[in-house]
Order: sequence, then C-alpha cells, then structure tokens
Amino acid sequence: MSKILIIDDEKNIRRSLREILEFEKYNVEEMADGLSGLEAAKNESFDLILCDIKMPKLDGLEFLKKITEEGLNSNIVMMSGHGTIDTAVEAVKKGAFDFLSKPIDLNRLLVTVRNALEKNTLVTETKVLRKKISKSIEMIGESSAMQTIKEMIEKVAPVDTRVLITGPNGSGKELVARWIHEKSARNTGPLIEVNCAAIPTDLIESELFGHEKGAFTSAIAQRKGKFEQAEAGTLFLDEIGDMSLSAQAKVLRALQESKISRVGGDKEIKVNVRVLAATNKDLKKEIEKGNFREDLFHRLNVVPIRVPSLNDRIEDIPQLAEHFLEQICSEYGIPKKTITKEAVKSLQKINWTGNIREFRNSIERLIILGEKSITENDIKLFVIANKS
Repeated sequence: MSKILIIDDEKNIRRSLREILEFEKYNVEEMADGLSGLEAAKNESFDLILCDIKMPKLDGLEFLKKITEEGLNSNIVMMSGHGTIDTAVEAVKKGAFDFLSKPIDLNRLLVTVRNALEKNTLVTETKVLRKKISKSIEMIGESSAMQTIKEMIEKVAPVDTRVLITGPNGSGKELVARWIHEKSARNTGPLIEVNCAAIPTDLIESELFGHEKGAFTSAIAQRKGKFEQAEAGTLFLDEIGDMSLSAQAKVLRALQESKISRVGGDKEIKVNVRVLAATNKDLKKEIEKGNFREDLFHRLNVVPIRVPSLNDRIEDIPQLAEHFLEQICSEYGIPKKTITKEAVKSLQKINWTGNIREFRNSIERLIILGEKSITENDIKLFVIANKS
C-alpha cells in the first residue's frame, strides 16, 4: 500500500485530504507544519508528500529545498491557496513533481497522486532492470587470461579508441564489447550491435548507413542506419570478417571522416560513434586472400583484445558453473541447485568446442534434467553423451 504524507497547517484541509486518500486505499499520515513534516520524511519512507507552501516554522519551498539536500527520494506535490504561475514554476524548478491550487479539485488531486506513484514504480522497475542488465554482462573468472582482459578493458573503456576483439565462436566477444561500453563515458548512449555475418551482402550497406526513399525496390521510406542509431554511443560490428569489400570501404571512410551517406543519397551526415569490432577469423590471413582491407584492419586494430577459449581457462569452470546455476535457476523461478566437486571436475575434462555458449546450454540441461544436486553421473548422462 502506497504511503502518503500530508503537510498543511489547516486542520480541515488535512482531514479532507486524508478522507479522500484513505477512501482510495492509501496509507496516510499528516503533519501541521514544515519542520515536523521534514522530521517525519527523514524518519520514514513516503511514496508521496503533499505539502502546503504557506506554513509556520518552515514554508513549503524551504521544505522542498531541504528534502532535496537530504537526498530523499519522495515525490513532492506542492499546494497553495495563493498559487500563481510563477510559484508553480519555481516549485517545479526546485524539484516538485507537480503543483495544485486550492481549493483542490478532487479529480485533479487523484490524477496527480496516481501519476506520481506510477513514476515511483517506473523508477523502481528501471533500477531493477539496470541491475539485471549489469548482472547479465558480468565477466566471470579469475584465471590469468581473464584478469588480463579485465585490466585491458579498464584501460581502454574510458577513452574513445577503437578495439578489435578476436576469439573463437561462443567465447564471449560480445560480452567484452558490452563491458567496454558500460565502463565508457558513452554508457548513457545506445549500444547498437550488428552481426555482419547474419545480414545478406546486398543489404549490409543499407543496414549500416541507412537509405533514402526509392533507393531500391523495397525502400518505401527513408531509414536511418546503425551508424546514425548509435549516435553518441557505441557501434559494435560483430563478425566483421564477413563484411563485403564494398561495405568495408564505406566503413573505412566513416572511421576516417566521421561522416556517412545513406544509400541512394548524396548528403553527408556527421556521426559521433565509437566503433568496436569482433571476429573469429584471422584477419591477416583474410587480407592475404583479398577478402579484407588492410587499411580497415589497421583502423580497427588500435587495441586488440584476444578472448581465450573455455578450454584455455578451465580453472574458471567452477566459478562459471556456480554463476550459471544461480542465473538459470533464478530465470526459471526455482531454488538454486547444487553441483558436486566430482561433477565440476568432470566438466573441466570436457572439450568445450562451443565455449561459454555450449557450457551455459549444458548447465541449463543439467538443471532441467538433473536432481537437486548435480552429480558426476548427470554429467555423463546429459553432457558427455550429448557430445558423442
């Protein structure tokens, strides 16, 4: 039940507001002056505070200022029988959620209260979502290889340098890119991901740079590409080794000049984007074969980060197993399962050709098919047997 504090020196107004709000099933407390209201707000958590402006001991605007200084998160709606537009503007500038003029219209009051409480819900949901996102991009492992990667990320994330992330499929290249973005000054901007291998060659340029209406048969409207969508943020070009040579030429120009042109258009558009790239291919060999531009390689490869295979860091497997057990059980809404030491040792002996991706899938399978405690026999039945 939402908790609301009413602060007003007029007893009749406090009583009227309390009756209305309690009828709507809100939990209501009241105070007769700003000073006692401030003490109440410090000692208890209120979802919303309705505060008069003209009050003894501490007026409403001073109350609002002190609440802000204390860092309290309650939404505050100011009330006044002498309300003017200037007063309302000043209150909102100082952090009030809204302003109500007396005599207070019942419908206006209830709408304002609902809106303020909905804002609280959205803020809470956003915090939970951010927490989930930050958990989903955790880099698990304390092996020397992982420590090296973490140290590299700490150094390169704050600066706008380009990074080329290499490593086998499923090893966590995308995770490294996400971590760089989250730790960068661009983390309030978007992270736009493009899987260059998944987009047909004839559409990759439109996907990256956008197109003008009528540029080709299906271009029925103007469309922004990934470079524009990533403005003030980060563009992650995954599997860049599979990009066509013509698209590579345009990407090179975009990196050199910070400008792009949409397909079918002549206008140059300035872009402010940090580019991260990843590949599972040996780009030097691709250059020798004529499949990749050497000048683009050098533009992208300012800071190289090599992500090891899971087989190269088997000492991280116990920690990874615990992490995925907790994560997947939480997603399924079931109590966390345990895993025996023998079972973990069996996992460390397996050849993980699919790397972290395969390992997570195997843990998920063990959670679904195994008992409360995952044993060495479960590994034989549900993991090793599945690989043969």
